[in-house]
Amino acid sequence: MNMTEIENALDEIRPALQEDGGDVEVVSFDEGSNTLTVRFLGHCAGCPFARLTLKQGIEKTIRQRLPGIAAVEMVE
Repeated sequence: MNMTEIENALDEIRPALQEDGGDVEVVSFDEGSNTLTVRFLGHCAGCPFARLTLKQGIEKTIRQRLPGIAAVEMVE
């Protein structure tokens, strides 16, 4: 798994986030657990729907595009 593949998959989600004044950035990828960690930016940071967006939007899209990723987590 490389960062270009991860960024390309996130690019599918970004327009919806940016439309609401937010964005998402990669914090890290743990190859041992195949866990991607992201941080919400702008209006998405602290949004009450951030966890839902993470699991139903970002994680779902990432895992469809990159099945090697087991989970997507967020940090504040």
